[in-house]
Amino acid sequence: MTHLCAAVIQTRSGRDIARNVEETSALIRAAARDGARYIQTPEMTHLLEKSRKDLFSKIATEEADAGVAAFARLAAELGIHLHIGSLAIRTGTDSVANRGLLFGPDGQLKARYDKIHMFDVDLPNGESWRESATYAPGEEAVTVDLGEVRLGMGVCYDIRFPALFRALAVAGAGIVTAPAAFTRQTGKAHWHVLQRARAIETGSFVVSAAQGGKHEDGRETYGHSLIVAPWGEILAEIDHDAPGYALAELDLSQVAAARGRIPALANARSFTLREAGALTEGAR
Repeated sequence: MTHLCAAVIQTRSGRDIARNVEETSALIRAAARDGARYIQTPEMTHLLEKSRKDLFSKIATEEADAGVAAFARLAAELGIHLHIGSLAIRTGTDSVANRGLLFGPDGQLKARYDKIHMFDVDLPNGESWRESATYAPGEEAVTVDLGEVRLGMGVCYDIRFPALFRALAVAGAGIVTAPAAFTRQTGKAHWHVLQRARAIETGSFVVSAAQGGKHEDGRETYGHSLIVAPWGEILAEIDHDAPGYALAELDLSQVAAARGRIPALANARSFTLREAGALTEGAR
């Protein structure tokens, strides 16, 4: 029976990249000491910055980014799969990707994923977000093998789009992910149910590290990093918004067991959609 010890790292990232990398690295080391072999950090691990001008003044290309280099070294030092939930990565003079990175135990980059769904919303409390004004959306779903299990990569708002997670599961992912910086308002309303729903629908483990608390740029995030089993049970949760980490032992045989009990992936059928017209009197 194959198992994987997984950990979620919860942070409260600010405006100083070096400090964020240092604080996150300390939590990663602690989780690794406790036995985690796959460790995930939240969306925007090394910088949360609302100001577009200030964001562009601080970020770099993937090749030049100090956080990318530091986390690659750390993965090799600890001999772990290190999933950096996302970083703001410059992709051109005026373009940025919200990019997740997966480093192998040798420190080599195994996968990158650019967040597909942009958080462009107006919330009831007056918050307004236009992620597409700064970030270029990705166009490709991504899976990557972690030895005995395949992992599917998502980021934050992606969790609200079941088709993406179904596609990852159909492609063989037994773990799907949504590292996040969920707003406090939407997190309180929907975070837990969305994570559990994606797990149940796909028969997959869902692992989602989160930002939490009041950040230097003024935003508030929900925290409550989660690891959910394929049957929908919460295996581990950081049940607050402060920095920390949580671990769970994933029994990978539960993926096949859940999909065997409720074979929703196998039973899905294609269909057409039509708009029904008015029924005739005789057919009523």
